[in-house]
Amino acid sequence: MAAHLNERQRRLLYGAEARQLGHGGIAAVAEAAGVSKGCVARGLAELEDDTEPDGRIRRAGAGRPAMAVKDPGLRPALLVLVEDTTQGDPMRPLTWTTKSLRHLAGELAAQRHVVGRDTVAALLKEAGFSLRANARVLAGSSHPD
Repeated sequence: MAAHLNERQRRLLYGAEARQLGHGGIAAVAEAAGVSKGCVARGLAELEDDTEPDGRIRRAGAGRPAMAVKDPGLRPALLVLVEDTTQGDPMRPLTWTTKSLRHLAGELAAQRHVVGRDTVAALLKEAGFSLRANARVLAGSSHPD
């Protein structure tokens, strides 16, 4: 049954089982389910709290911290890398870089900022950049004159 439930639902199920077993229920459910006692205890606390869920499975702020928070030098290092390849339209607030995400991630890794290309894309988007590839343009024009 637990495989078909999300994290919160599993915690509530474990908490309900522990409450039904009474004294020693948390340890028994934790051992039987193969989870930590803290997980079962949180489920039991959520059951007893009896507040309506806000649509979230995890509490706000839970999860892994962002790479830019863990490594404060990451964003400036990325902006230095794209500085020489930054292009844009002076009439609009549109800037872009022609370097690929993989190359930027590789150059950052060489500087000991190990990140993936998705993180590089998110940081560039936050900085107001978009990605553009170099396009081949034919010389001259096809104008009849």
